[in-house]
Amino acid sequence: MLRITEIFYSLQGESNTVGLPTVFIRLTGCPLRCGYCDTAYAFTGGKKIAIDAVIEEAGQYGTRYVTVTGGEPLVQPGCLELMTKLLDKGYMVSLETSGALDVSEVDQRVVKVMDLKTPSSGELSKNRYQNIDYLTLKDQLKFVIGNDEDYEWSKAVLSEYDLANRCEILFSPVMGQQKPTELAEKILKDRLPVRFQLQLHKILWDDAQGK
Repeated sequence: MLRITEIFYSLQGESNTVGLPTVFIRLTGCPLRCGYCDTAYAFTGGKKIAIDAVIEEAGQYGTRYVTVTGGEPLVQPGCLELMTKLLDKGYMVSLETSGALDVSEVDQRVVKVMDLKTPSSGELSKNRYQNIDYLTLKDQLKFVIGNDEDYEWSKAVLSEYDLANRCEILFSPVMGQQKPTELAEKILKDRLPVRFQLQLHKILWDDAQGK
């Protein structure tokens, strides 16, 4: 059984599959409280659903793409079984994770989209840097940037861990805090090997829940 906040069908709003029709499975619960969090409604509540029933519901939408998200999905041990079963059925599965929990047991076929929390998140101390060792070229590492301090910190970590040679790097502005154009111009000026991204769902649906 898994505690599920919602299962919904939408366009992928971020990562390198942005724009693709995707089923999102949002698991309930998260040990972090990032200052810019836009899914606080997933911290508690939810409904207990059997893993096979979750997969059956995901199959109603006719897409190969499934994103397992939260909250922090890895809080629930059954998340690992869910992802493996989805993969075995032929789905392309991505995992959106905070980077605070161990990813070493995640099925190697899963595309990990992992955060490193920046200073303005308020959760810098929760970063589990050992997780970097489990990232491969198919995975993505995301930095959510709210101000100049976040940007300079992210640049330093990018260099220290040679991240661009490990996986794809995503730089995303905190909506309402970091002006997207300013962040884009910094990336170009510093010639960073990163992908700039905006959250498509916030542009299309003004961050409506379930999108």
